[in-house]
Amino acid sequence: MKIQDSASESASEPLLDLAALRADTPGCDSVIHFNNAGCGLMARPVLGAMLDHLRLEAAIGGYEASAARAAEVADFHAATAELVHTRPGNIAFAGSATHAYSKALSAIDFRPGDVVLTTRNDFISNQIAFLALRRRHGVEIVHAPDHPDGSGVDVAAMAALMRARRPRLVAATHVPTNSGLVQPVAEIGRHCRELDLLYLVDACQSVGQLDVDVERIGCDLLTATCRKFLRGPRGSGFLYVSDRVLAAGYEPLFIDMYGARWTGPDSYRPVDTAARFEEWEFPYATVLGSAAAVRYALRVGVGPVARRTPALAARLREQLAGVPGVRLLDGGPAPAALVTFAIEGWRPQPFKAAMDARGINSALSFREFAHFDFADKDVEWCLRLSPHYYNTEDEVDAVAATVAELAGSAR
Repeated sequence: MKIQDSASESASEPLLDLAALRADTPGCDSVIHFNNAGCGLMARPVLGAMLDHLRLEAAIGGYEASAARAAEVADFHAATAELVHTRPGNIAFAGSATHAYSKALSAIDFRPGDVVLTTRNDFISNQIAFLALRRRHGVEIVHAPDHPDGSGVDVAAMAALMRARRPRLVAATHVPTNSGLVQPVAEIGRHCRELDLLYLVDACQSVGQLDVDVERIGCDLLTATCRKFLRGPRGSGFLYVSDRVLAAGYEPLFIDMYGARWTGPDSYRPVDTAARFEEWEFPYATVLGSAAAVRYALRVGVGPVARRTPALAARLREQLAGVPGVRLLDGGPAPAALVTFAIEGWRPQPFKAAMDARGINSALSFREFAHFDFADKDVEWCLRLSPHYYNTEDEVDAVAATVAELAGSAR
């Protein structure tokens, strides 16, 4: 599937067989899909794996079908482990990244006065979860400041807070959903390891477009979805659980018969692997589709994808930067493939509807999704465009021209 990749090739040159990739992606015939940060377009092998299993369930029964496909189901854990550089026993399937995040939080025995140290650029559901923990358990939420240069969280200031406050949990989002900022999660992890602090990373927007290595990041827990840049089905995600967390006995608050063994009338024992964070009931067609999506990403190649996808976004930003009435909102030295901008003279829903009418998929973000970040940028809403490796340079140019046309029509 790859074209010959060499160190002499620039990031703007094609590294992938785009014709084959697009032929594998039926949606490319219908839309310019720049909403991969919402849901990537599924490839044919992903759709085929799901449909084949549903047909098998209809033909022989659900339990029987899952037994017949046991090896393929197990490959979800093996493939995902390969993707994030760990072992299958450290991976748990989840219904979404938020489901995985909630499971991880439920395993921590928070007490009144415990500190959750996090960043100002985070995912809305994570921040709401921390507020719920404050309401129910009396934890304190501390937000590390951003660096003045706009590169993301101030790691030195965050490390100082780690030493001063000894947080029960340190949490960071690798790529926030509301901008292309890439947070320095490995630098944060280095300080967490030095201070022996529990570290949770949300990699929902980075898995599938960047090389995510849990060992290099140094996290104890990491969550992600399969529906975004991995191009898997909705209702799927995963949780990485480190060996040290497993050995320390962390387990979800409501563990079931799949994650534990009932050893006696008054006792149970969690299983040794990250399966303790899973439930007995699986959406098997979804699991198989997710496994196919991860295997597809591995075949395409994490390296080529991690070069091409941000390069397409950089091309888009470069063109939008010159459009009167458009203000780009992304920060950091090397933004990911989430391009966000404010536009004068438009309200959010009509602007997105105008993009939809021209066959361009996009997404809206509002201040309630990112109170700190949008307050700093003084915006109430923005449009998010998120290309992926199967998109073309011609599509980037067409999207930029459309935004310019719409911006001009409002002036």
